[in-house]
Amino acid sequence: MPKTRCIIVEDEPLAVKVLSDYIAQVPFLELQSTFKDAILATEWLRNNSTDLIFLDIHLPKLRGMAFLKTLTHPPAVIITTAYHQYAVEGFELNVTDYLLKPIEFERFLMAVNKLKTANTLTQQAAASPEVKDHLFVNVQKKKVKILFSDILYIESQREYIKIVTAKKEYLSKMGTHEIEERLPSNLFRRIHRSFIVSVNKIESYTAEEVEVNGISIPVGRDYRDVVKEL
Repeated sequence: MPKTRCIIVEDEPLAVKVLSDYIAQVPFLELQSTFKDAILATEWLRNNSTDLIFLDIHLPKLRGMAFLKTLTHPPAVIITTAYHQYAVEGFELNVTDYLLKPIEFERFLMAVNKLKTANTLTQQAAASPEVKDHLFVNVQKKKVKILFSDILYIESQREYIKIVTAKKEYLSKMGTHEIEERLPSNLFRRIHRSFIVSVNKIESYTAEEVEVNGISIPVGRDYRDVVKEL
């Protein structure tokens, strides 16, 4: 996993040293640079990018909050200050955390771990394929959207299939094997050569039939093990 790049914007040398030492102790952090005022940081950000800014509020030339407001697409920000009264304004600017000086390492670690967790969730969401909740089928020369959650069962009718929902039925020219491949297997199972049912819609069952929305649907002899598994 790539490291979280960070910079420190702080005019107190001792605070810079403390933060630098803390960053060095955290394996997933990488310190790019330090700046004694926000003007220098602004100049650097024009040609460089970072993932996280440790930002003091009381800075010379340009205050930390004013600097933060000038950033069009700000990275994550952790405020470092001796003044608690700016916490509300900081969180209104969507800062990741607000650390009060003197900063204990344990509290520092909590703040950066919060950022790491948020970044991990974002990366997982980006990497995960979108889960579909519907499909489109041809119905009378139109592409019709049908939600998986609305389907009760699907019945084969020669070269057509009938998709039955609680409110409506749709007739589409396709085979049961084709529709079966397009349905999520955890939600739909074939229980007969001619029938596919929504697992969540089954109300009762025997070895010979299942009941879906008050309708009895036969269980094929070759599919009885499927019903037992359900």
